[in-house]
Amino acid sequence: MKTEQQYYEEGKTLADYMEGMTTHKENSQKVYESFKLPQGDELIGLLKEKQPHILVITEDWCGDAMMNNPILRHIVEAAGIEARIAYRDADTELIDRWLTNGGRSIPVYLLLDKDGDVLAKWGPRAPQVQEYVMEQRETLPPKDAPDFEEKQKKLFKNLYVEYTTNADYWLWVYEDIRRTFMTALQKQD
Repeated sequence: MKTEQQYYEEGKTLADYMEGMTTHKENSQKVYESFKLPQGDELIGLLKEKQPHILVITEDWCGDAMMNNPILRHIVEAAGIEARIAYRDADTELIDRWLTNGGRSIPVYLLLDKDGDVLAKWGPRAPQVQEYVMEQRETLPPKDAPDFEEKQKKLFKNLYVEYTTNADYWLWVYEDIRRTFMTALQKQD
């Protein structure tokens, strides 16, 4: 069984992953270009000091990854650390260790120390975004309804618009990642 550190070592960088995306690339790039990292945040200094690295479990077809990965990329670039990719569908053994409510939801960010031990898990969504998504899903008809698929596609399309234009969502994601990583890094010593 491969360790998280081994997956990390085998992975491509987050920047290379985003450059090679075949789905949602334009939208992901739009978020990356539009999001501005809050200045003077102590998270960046702590990441620089502790020098952890991040294993990202993702796929480029995922709408949440489309929004969240560019925000993480800003964090790692500002801190001078690396995030590397493990594709969820290429090896489900990894994601099956890090299920969210029993599901293979992505993206998942694993904060690893210099020895490759997992300090924290984040993902797949900030709580406020999760609440919004769940509210939207409640408007869908039952899965066996004839118009379910059509309405679900429309819902996803609307979500992608929100994900690529709503700066509040980006800040919520950043703040939730920050909270998770800060808590883990401050415990370390």
